[in-house]
Amino acid sequence: MRCLAAGLRLPVNALDYTILALYFAVVLGIGVAARRSVRTSLDFFLSGRALPAWITGLAFVAANLGATEILGMAANGAQYGAATVHWYWIGAIPAMVFLGLVMMPFYYGSKVRSVPEFLLHRFGPSSHLLSSVIFAVSSVLIAGVNLYAMALVLQALLGWPQWVAIVVAGLFVLAYITLGGLSSAVYNEVLQFFVILAALIPLTVVGLKRVGGWGGLSDALAARHGDDFLTAWGGTGIGHPNPLGANWLTIALGLGFVMSFGYWTTNFAEVQRALSAKDLSAARRTPLIAAFPKMLIPLVVVLPGLIALVMEPALGAPGGDLSYNDAIPVLMADLLPNGVLGVAVTGLLAAFMAGMAANVSSFNAVFTGDIWAAYARPGRDDAYYLATGRAVTVVGVLAGMGTAFIASSFSNIMNYLQTLFSFFNVPLFVVFVIGMFWKRTTAAAGFWGLLSGTVAAMVNYFALYKRGVIGIPSDQGANFVSAIVAFAVGAVVMVVVSLLTKPRPVEELAGLVYGTRSPGADGPPAEGDDAWYRRPALLGWGALVLASVCYLPFSF
Repeated sequence: MRCLAAGLRLPVNALDYTILALYFAVVLGIGVAARRSVRTSLDFFLSGRALPAWITGLAFVAANLGATEILGMAANGAQYGAATVHWYWIGAIPAMVFLGLVMMPFYYGSKVRSVPEFLLHRFGPSSHLLSSVIFAVSSVLIAGVNLYAMALVLQALLGWPQWVAIVVAGLFVLAYITLGGLSSAVYNEVLQFFVILAALIPLTVVGLKRVGGWGGLSDALAARHGDDFLTAWGGTGIGHPNPLGANWLTIALGLGFVMSFGYWTTNFAEVQRALSAKDLSAARRTPLIAAFPKMLIPLVVVLPGLIALVMEPALGAPGGDLSYNDAIPVLMADLLPNGVLGVAVTGLLAAFMAGMAANVSSFNAVFTGDIWAAYARPGRDDAYYLATGRAVTVVGVLAGMGTAFIASSFSNIMNYLQTLFSFFNVPLFVVFVIGMFWKRTTAAAGFWGLLSGTVAAMVNYFALYKRGVIGIPSDQGANFVSAIVAFAVGAVVMVVVSLLTKPRPVEELAGLVYGTRSPGADGPPAEGDDAWYRRPALLGWGALVLASVCYLPFSF
């Protein structure tokens, strides 16, 4: 078995580099073409709200199909086994359906340009500014994860120094986002979605054949890790040990509710794609369309992690040279011939650029619109804010290059990402869900709920878990607990502060709180959108049923 850490370099040839060069040329070409449609700041940040649902739906799932999915979920598969499917079927699909059916009418109907701007309308400037700063920081940190993941692959497989890979990739993403804004990012994400699948499907098929099919894979993993390693819920009883270090309650509440809903319903890197849709019906269908390919991604991401664990038993071993993050590179090094290898490397680069572009494009929108235009330089003309958005894109990419080195300190980048989500997204979700469904919630409650939830998650992780005060056997288990703590503390603080402070008059909350205006207040669907197969309710409930069915092969 060849070892990446021993200096392995993929035998790439002219064909592989040609495929890579062609992809880069197409991406830049899309950026140049998209530039022609950018005339206003709305065009730059939200594509003029003119994109069809199928485009925004694929971009929605592709924006998430970055380092989190490719290296992070493959690493999770190798480390935690089949339990990794929870991040999809209970940790994504229900929240995506909730976003489409319940929350998008509020977001799109209020005509906000960002998630923090909704808090401005609902709670006022204090919550707005705090959430904008929190989101700006988190988006830069997550952009750094994608850069680091790409540098890891290029360093291990092509021999590029890590810092060179980080700089080159960052500058490339900077070029096409600066040229075409969100439209460039979205159309490239659609392209990247298919390129990623073209890379991962052959890798999975060849790898599965190498280990003797599903039967050979199951026998090998069961012999080494036990039968529960290949079941989603096996060993998750309260008090039972398992690789994930979590029980069914923390999985259901920590991952399935607070972390999942916190990420998918408030993360502007995803919601921004839905806000760029052409009308309310298309905006609602965006996350619902994305849910169907999302539930099948484990077949080409988690499964390769399991295959890599069989092919390279030293993967993630204490004191070894290979971390769980190397699962995908190990398979590429051992399985792929030239030509297919070029497609695979291109697919990985596409995934990392999609993830980084999503975070950078959302960062420039929030910083420009919610911080700079709202508090630093209000009242300027639109051309000024368009130029500012392009300049802020440069800042975001450079900051992402810096934060890429923070991610390098984690052996499993999914652990790092989930830590960030528990710190930033979960407290934001608390504020949103209580503010949207309780008219009595006050502006002060929004601010203190967000701040206290964020602080509580950090205290639980750094002061209690890292110092061994609470006995949690894994980082992922600690993240689930941190998410639950953040939600509980934020919710309690919001309720108490709301009861002690004066609420806004109900007439000022029109369209911001459930029940103050019909979700369909923006009019009937556009012609063609009222077809039965496009109805959001059908798409949403269909996705939930199929996600439940997906669990059956991993339940016993």
